[in-house]
Amino acid sequence: MKLIILGGGFGGLRLARKLSNQKGFDITLIDRFNYHQFQPLFYQVATAGLDASNISFPLRKVFQKSKNVRFRMAEVEAIDTTAKLVITSEGNHAYDVLVIAMGATTNFFNNANLEKYAFPMKSTVEALQLRHKLIHNFEDALHASNDEELKRLMNVVVVGGGPTGVELSGAIAEMKKYVLPKDYPELEFSKMNIYLLEGTGKTLGAMSEDSSKQSAAYLQRLGVTVLTETLMSDYDGKTVYLKNGEQIPSSLVIWAAGIKGNIPAGIDSTLIAKGNRIKVDEYNRVEGLSNVFAIGDIAYMEAGVYKGHPQVAPVAIQQADLLVTNLQNIHSSPNNLKPFVYKDKGAMATVGRNLAVVDMPKPKLHFGGFFAWLVWMGLHLMLILGVKNRFFVFVNWLYNYITYDQNLRLIFKEFYRNDQQKK
Repeated sequence: MKLIILGGGFGGLRLARKLSNQKGFDITLIDRFNYHQFQPLFYQVATAGLDASNISFPLRKVFQKSKNVRFRMAEVEAIDTTAKLVITSEGNHAYDVLVIAMGATTNFFNNANLEKYAFPMKSTVEALQLRHKLIHNFEDALHASNDEELKRLMNVVVVGGGPTGVELSGAIAEMKKYVLPKDYPELEFSKMNIYLLEGTGKTLGAMSEDSSKQSAAYLQRLGVTVLTETLMSDYDGKTVYLKNGEQIPSSLVIWAAGIKGNIPAGIDSTLIAKGNRIKVDEYNRVEGLSNVFAIGDIAYMEAGVYKGHPQVAPVAIQQADLLVTNLQNIHSSPNNLKPFVYKDKGAMATVGRNLAVVDMPKPKLHFGGFFAWLVWMGLHLMLILGVKNRFFVFVNWLYNYITYDQNLRLIFKEFYRNDQQKK
């Protein structure tokens, strides 16, 4: 079977690793990056807590001992389901079976100004860009000519009260408390405000009521201004305009308020559901196509209580695990494929030092604080790819915990060999 997997995220990588060195499969894994990115820790890269290399792992290294998996770094331009071809920037690839696991990207909801001026965080590169902007603003604040400019440079606005927004707001608040006053003694950090905007009535809306209340209390304890039922209407790079008519001066807006699927060209528009996700049946097979599957964030499946599963790593991993079995049986027992049933093992989010919330469904349990923070760290440490990466992440966390400091506040400027070539 010529199997092509699009995307080296949690789902695509899991599938390729499970089928590695298994007879009967000739696998090509295609991704625009040559490394796997551990998305749950992007916010720590953005706030100088971790180096980008600590949460990235070369995809080619994963398959050094594999005899049937090849990796290609390329942009997927289109899919031709009739000719069974994947068209990429580096050539065409024929397939017998195709698995789309391209994940999701930032959804700016067609607001051109937000797309132009706000900072998303859906890749390692974007996390590094955010870190650069965050630190550079304080360098610029040292030269501010008036109070209005100073306020704009020091204020940070995070839009979206989900796990990403909550974790980012908490991490920036801890920088303000422990790190930035020592780096910039000339600045008055009492003038710095961190705003978290959430359109609904609570933070962590997908988690329990206890987690929502506790996370908001933790954020307020850290000095974050939490504005629920607050919608943003526009942003011009200098001022945030709210729908209630209020304005917030800020040159840094972090957009964590929505995602949409990375759907390649060639997928019939009738197969695209809300959130730019591909409609699949109970076997993760794209509707109407017997040899094309979709897993992870990009897949939209209606099953039981779910009208589209949560766009989180456990869903992608569980779908990949089941797809391994179904692909092994697809020729011998095509009528005996197993349907996907999501096993919800709970949800968690960290807010700051010793502060986290955890929800468990069976037994139904909620807890927060220091123990929840330890559970959060332990689970994420286990999920990181590579022993070396786990070691360096642990060492960084230990160093940061003991010293109340991060040592990666570096600004890398762009250099040019000549006017035409960027280096």
